[in-house]
This record gives sequence, C-alpha cells and structure tokens, in this order.
Amino acid sequence: MKNLLLTCCFGFVFLGFTSLPSAAQPQLGWAYQVDGLAAFQGDADLSGGGKFSASRAFLRTTALYKLEGGSSVGLSTSFGKLDYNFSQSNNQPWENIRDLRVAVPVRFRVGDTTTVFVSPQIRWDYQSGASSSDGRTYGVFAGIAWQLNERLTIGPAFGAFSELDESGTDFFPALLIDWDINERWNLNTGSGVGATQGPGLSLSYALNEAIDLSLTARSERIRFRLDGDGLAPDGVGEDKSIPVVLSLRYNPNPGVSLSVFAGAEFDGRLTLDDANGAEISRQSYDTAPLVGLVFRVRF
Repeated sequence: MKNLLLTCCFGFVFLGFTSLPSAAQPQLGWAYQVDGLAAFQGDADLSGGGKFSASRAFLRTTALYKLEGGSSVGLSTSFGKLDYNFSQSNNQPWENIRDLRVAVPVRFRVGDTTTVFVSPQIRWDYQSGASSSDGRTYGVFAGIAWQLNERLTIGPAFGAFSELDESGTDFFPALLIDWDINERWNLNTGSGVGATQGPGLSLSYALNEAIDLSLTARSERIRFRLDGDGLAPDGVGEDKSIPVVLSLRYNPNPGVSLSVFAGAEFDGRLTLDDANGAEISRQSYDTAPLVGLVFRVRF
C-alpha cells in the first residue's frame, strides 16, 4: 500500500525503544536486524476521473553496535519499490517510484531514566527513469524519552527534512511511548518500517505469549522526483493519506516476528507540481482498502 506500505520508519530505527532503560544488562557489541513489508492498496476512485491501485515492497537492513550504559550507534539502509496502476492514461501522473534511505541511528542515556535518540538520514525518492540525485532530501528524526515507572516510558520527538524544489523544511511532531496499560494491553510507538512521517501509534492486545492483535494509525506523506516524460516532466509528485490497519502478529521467539494486516487509507490526496514548483494538479481519492504483511528477523 503506498503509504501504509510506505508505512511507517524512515530509514531511522529506534531499535530497542520498547526496552528503554532496562534493569537487565543488555548484550554488548554488534546486533543485526532485517525487516520488510509487502502490501497492496486496492482500487480507489480519483476525483479527477478514473481510479488507481498501488503495491509496495520495502526491505531494510540495520547493524547496531551496543555500548555500555544503554547507548548504541548503527547504520541502516533500505530500498523500497512503489508501483502505481492508473485506469485512465490521461490521468496517469506517474508509475514506478523508488525509495532509498540511509540512516545513522544513535541512542544514548542521560541519567538512569532518560534516553535520547537522534537519527540523521538521507533519502532518494524518484520515479524510475529520473535521476536519483534529483530526488535527494536529507534530515533528522530525534526524540527524548523518560522512564516514569516500570510500565510507562514516554517522551516527545520530531522530524525535520528538506523538501524537493522547496526552500522550506518539512517539520512534524511525533510521540515516543511504551505503556503497559495492564498485563495484556499496551500502547506503543509502532516499528514504522517504511514510514514517511514517523512510526505512528499502536494499541495492542496480547492473546498469548506469542500472538497479539494491534490497531495502528499514522500520517503518511511522500514526495518524489518525476522523469522527463508524462504530465509534469521533471516535476514532483506527492501522495498523502492516513492509513489505519488491524494487525495480527506472531512472535515464535524474541528474534523473529511476522505480521499480517488489513485496513484502509483515509483522506487520500495526489498532488502534481511542474519542474518550476507550481502546482498543476490536486485530486483526492476515496477510502482505499489495504492488505499486507511485515516481517522482522534479529540476530
């Protein structure tokens, strides 16, 4: 699903956030993670005529070096592929989009109960056929969290990124939280693989030690450079929506996780700008169904 599939991290990874300051001594040295998703957005009617669907695949690899005292530094790289299928050739602003990301997630402790996260990153979002350098943006996602008690860790976060063909900065707030409401219910910052504007929030219910259900919502917005053909040669496309999904996750052991999800994208909008940055098209799209799966392997 474009967005949800886009869904929600960036190349940033706050690995271990849910175990923020822990009394147990963590294993030091290198740790590795591979995660990804495959998703499909069903047909959605466009206000400009016709309809479209989209599919997405996203793969991320992360190497994290854990230091004494709960600090860590790492390198995360990811590749995403987003394919759009429009029903009308005269209303087909783009097709195949590429999404590359490199991030350096850093986490360090400040005192016994406070942890700071900083993840500078570079992204390349561009249509197949366009130059990847023309789709480059950069920025940072950062936050701070306090462990208030054994059940609740919470704190503010933000993202700030440059924008294609714009002198301003895309700034958005986020929330870091891990709250064990009771033995089965938990509210937390989602893992956010593939997310564009923060990992969102997930409310989960543990059916047993290995399986849980969760409801996740986030805001998604992706801008990408277009190729030299089409309705806006060398212009910029944007897809924005609010995906909400229900997921079933299976954790056979601490190192492996597999989830399937279904839901919908709400308040969808496609925008098309020309090479000079002037908006030439803006159209909304109806609520679109989403389905997909997410996996994670740690070792």
